[in-house]
Amino acid sequence: MSDPLEELASEYVLGTLPAEQRAEVEQRLKHDAALRAAVDAWEQRLLPLTALAEPVQPSAQLWQRIERHIATARTRWWDLLAVWRGLAGVGLLATVILGTLLVMRSPTPDPTFVVVLVAPQSQAPGWVIQASNNQQIQLIPLGVMEVPADKALQFWTKGDGWQGPVSLGLVKPGQSLSVPLDTLPPLAPNQLFELTLEDPSGSPTGKPTGPIQAIGRAVKVL
Repeated sequence: MSDPLEELASEYVLGTLPAEQRAEVEQRLKHDAALRAAVDAWEQRLLPLTALAEPVQPSAQLWQRIERHIATARTRWWDLLAVWRGLAGVGLLATVILGTLLVMRSPTPDPTFVVVLVAPQSQAPGWVIQASNNQQIQLIPLGVMEVPADKALQFWTKGDGWQGPVSLGLVKPGQSLSVPLDTLPPLAPNQLFELTLEDPSGSPTGKPTGPIQAIGRAVKVL
């Protein structure tokens, strides 16, 4: 990201600025129309990502913190991010933010989509997918997934209206992978991505046959 104003706005919305710099931005927002517009745009881009976070019932103590925060802060939706950071057990929202930061920091051109792949049972995040255009994605591991010696991870995608998932190839645990999508329709919001356990050479049927290890859907962020 080369535009300093855009970078400042994105980090303000994500809540990653130091307290002193955040306070400076708060003051600038009162009179800087360009910065306000950039912040508003980033809030709209990242708002859909919250749909990936599972609801959590706040404790009484957390409600008190939220009430104090609302009383002293501007009422922007993303201002509650500092409170959400206290929910150490949530995990998924923090990973969505981490995935977005990975995308923003990437040396590749600004991406248009991000996907967080999570384990279906535990909802533990394992991979982030970033896209610098509609025909190229990068799969980034957040850790090393254990795979049985007689199995392999196979990568799949399925867009709305497709007859079934299409293989994007085999994936080595713990390694990043760039995948061209030039033989498929352009990447679209809500497109499904998943990793399944298959035979070492891949699914014998050309369709997923093994258990799903990670799954997620594409969200447009830029």
